[in-house]
Amino acid sequence: LTACATVVGLTGGIATGKSTVSTLFRAHGVPIIDADVLARAVVEPGTPALAAIVRAFGAGVLTPDGALDRPALGRIVFADEAKRKTLNAIVHPAVRRAMFWAVLRHWWRGERMCVLDVPLLIEGGLWKWVGRVVVVYWCVYLFPVSGVPVRSIFLSDSSAEIQLHRL
Repeated sequence: LTACATVVGLTGGIATGKSTVSTLFRAHGVPIIDADVLARAVVEPGTPALAAIVRAFGAGVLTPDGALDRPALGRIVFADEAKRKTLNAIVHPAVRRAMFWAVLRHWWRGERMCVLDVPLLIEGGLWKWVGRVVVVYWCVYLFPVSGVPVRSIFLSDSSAEIQLHRL
């Protein structure tokens, strides 16, 4: 692969349609690297990040089968800013390493592009890792239906027509 493989950073606020945009990229054969998925993977049983979390917060953050007890950990870290920072100092580097290796795997496979789907791409400074940034501000996926040129999956036919006239 040449050095011109493109890494696109995809970001946006909650409920802006980032997942819809990600799905559209995927539908066009573009590999997606989802930071939220990786954040769960890096704390699975047997991982260094989970071991570090247990060292920092105690065995009370584990379920009986050795998995991370997210509600128990949440009660600890959301009540104490310093503990939340400790958790982030464990998880964020692990997620960044996983993202790096995922990008590298796509590059090794000869992919021309991949997308890093990262909720806090800008705030976390990860925009520096990517060649292009896509910020989803508001996205409604439109598709044709009977008699109306396009319709949002969130609107009735009549509401869609009203919204179309506003565009």
